[in-house]
Amino acid sequence: MANPALDTTVATNLRSRRPSMGLPAWLALICIVTFTVLLTAGAAIYKNAPPIPARIVSPQQETILTQADIQAGQETYLARGGQHIGSIWGHGSYLAPDWTADVLHRWGLATAGVLYDGDSDFSQADFEQLSDIDRATLSVQVQQDFKANRYDANSDTLALTSAQTQGLQQVFEDYQTLLSQGSSIHSIPSGWFTDKGQIRSVTAFFSWTAWAASANRPNAPFSYTANFPHDDLIGNQAPGQFLIWSIVSVVVLIAAIAFFLFVYITQEDAEDVQPVTTCPAIRLATPSQKVTTLFFGVAMILCLVQILMGMVTAHYAVEGEGFYGIPIQQYLPYAASRTWHLQLAVFWIATCWLAAGLYFGPRFGKHEPKFQAWGNGGLLAALTVVVVGSLLGTWAGVQGWLGDKSFWFGHQGYEYVELGRLWQLLLIGGMVFWLWLMFRALKPALKAEGNKTGLNHFFLYSAITIPLFYASGLMYSNHTPLSIAEYWRWWVVHLWVEGFFEVFATVAIAYLCSELGFLKRSTALRATYLTTILYLGSGVIGTLHHLYFAGTPVFITAMGSVASALEVVPLTLIGFEVVKSLKLSKEAQGFYRLPLKFFIATCFWNLVGAGVFGFLINPPIVLYYSQGLNTTPIHAHSALYGVYGSLAIALMLFALREITPDHAWDEKNFNFSFWWINGGLGIMMVFGLIPNGFYQLVQSINHGTWYARSAEVINSPWMHWTVWLRIPGDMVFAVGALVLVMSVGRAVIAIWQQPTQTQPLRDP
Repeated sequence: MANPALDTTVATNLRSRRPSMGLPAWLALICIVTFTVLLTAGAAIYKNAPPIPARIVSPQQETILTQADIQAGQETYLARGGQHIGSIWGHGSYLAPDWTADVLHRWGLATAGVLYDGDSDFSQADFEQLSDIDRATLSVQVQQDFKANRYDANSDTLALTSAQTQGLQQVFEDYQTLLSQGSSIHSIPSGWFTDKGQIRSVTAFFSWTAWAASANRPNAPFSYTANFPHDDLIGNQAPGQFLIWSIVSVVVLIAAIAFFLFVYITQEDAEDVQPVTTCPAIRLATPSQKVTTLFFGVAMILCLVQILMGMVTAHYAVEGEGFYGIPIQQYLPYAASRTWHLQLAVFWIATCWLAAGLYFGPRFGKHEPKFQAWGNGGLLAALTVVVVGSLLGTWAGVQGWLGDKSFWFGHQGYEYVELGRLWQLLLIGGMVFWLWLMFRALKPALKAEGNKTGLNHFFLYSAITIPLFYASGLMYSNHTPLSIAEYWRWWVVHLWVEGFFEVFATVAIAYLCSELGFLKRSTALRATYLTTILYLGSGVIGTLHHLYFAGTPVFITAMGSVASALEVVPLTLIGFEVVKSLKLSKEAQGFYRLPLKFFIATCFWNLVGAGVFGFLINPPIVLYYSQGLNTTPIHAHSALYGVYGSLAIALMLFALREITPDHAWDEKNFNFSFWWINGGLGIMMVFGLIPNGFYQLVQSINHGTWYARSAEVINSPWMHWTVWLRIPGDMVFAVGALVLVMSVGRAVIAIWQQPTQTQPLRDP
């Protein structure tokens, strides 16, 4: 590739970075192939989803439950917080029971009691007191009842055995008490449900998920959920092929890392990098860029509230009805605090990324459109309405105030897509408006670039995917069958956040670093294409690793485990380039040291949080025992903040550093916040989340998922102590975040005290 000297004109500058057509063509091919596979998998999931029978009947053909009961239960459960009060098939929160596992084990024990002596009031202690021969005989009888699939597709009827019928009646009696009176250990509020009809329908929904988790698929030796959750009494044990695909995924990962390192280390540098010998000048912000600093200020406030909600949520694990003696359960129940904790994480990170796009648009396009500042201000006001409205709506939904309107105005019930459908639609509209604002600023540079595969166009393409893939959350509703809803939900959680937002951030940072000389000019765009190919080549199909046990056909396990093993690799490419280039740009490093530090932290946590801890729960044989346990928050905290939070802060600080006067740039405090935030996260992981999650994992392997989520484990001294041991890390993290917020606030105030620049300054 040619390496002309950097020209003073924008057009020549951009054309000098034009890549060969090979990589764009490969990227297009990768997208076509991977999305074809993902959509084909979705069609197979739809076709093979567990059936919801029109009638569930006793041996005497008496109707026990109907499809309407089950669907009403699903809608009611989701409206009241859904996955933030326990989990279904392992998806959801970790303090209340996994309802599938709990109902299945209760149902199995009650059935065993009927088979043993005709009494459905039969406990685990009763079962364990039996002789070895009696236990083994009884287990076989229970498994014969539960593993046999008695669903008749022609009549759309599911027939239960006599023992199952009596056992299910016992479950309904137990849940009439549990769902109405609550449980302090599990932070289920008293009076969670008061209407007996709602309790019955919600229990019906839970019971259907338990049946789908136990009855074998037609012509298969495992259930619709691949025998998840683990329960020896029912006969739910990991299918043998889970071990095979786990081994394959490890081999693929090792081979991919070896190949990646070989290619990277052996590639020849085609040109020298000219080190930056002068510090970049402080820029005056344009009017629209000045408004983007308000986005950053709002994001930091949301970050502080999110941290506070995290502390409240974590504390519920040791004090189920309050916060250090304050009875807040009535006003801020666990489901609400956890919802806000997750919602606010997405909101503040996305706000930083959106604001960075609005800042870099004029920066890269060298053009400040007319009324751009007013557009940015209007977008900030609209997003504020959506954030406040969705937070209040989800709280009201959890409290049960919105009834059947909760789906639209309150709580959708699914993790990370909690906000009501109205707020979701408004947020998508805001993203489309954001895209238009960016396009206006980039338009001159797009015309000057000429090449449709250059960095300006790539930046625009990556921005288009953000509203596009968030809109995939509109593909399901509160009555969509669970398997289909989970499929589309993970398009949002995995593809939107972990895929295309990450691509957008990488393009933005690579573009900026190439302009500043941190990345080799001839390889900046090539590196961006390569990392995007790695992101999407593994990540799109890797979405399926979230769906092993969501009522999907078992080939999903094979594809998801192998593809997602490759997701450990991508971010390191740009990270290596930054680390190498820092050695050649000492003076510029001082100017941009803090933004680059947070970007390197992104690379670190990508390896540790998204890589090591993500891969910890990726192999099917491991996830079979760890799904729905506190091993998942190990990955979630280190990846959501460590990778995406650090990326958001890096983008924010890149923008602020360029327009903040030197006297207001608090290098010392920014550096303090960097070490305290990352150090606090590490302490939280080592002393709290890791020992907590692995203790539960051992219980799950030895006794079953139901036991790992039972009151005996959740309320055990070990679990309580590991929650208390999180506090030092939480406090260190919070102090670092508070210092970051104060330093950002000082920078924003100073920027607003500066005059504005009518048009962006061109690089010399």
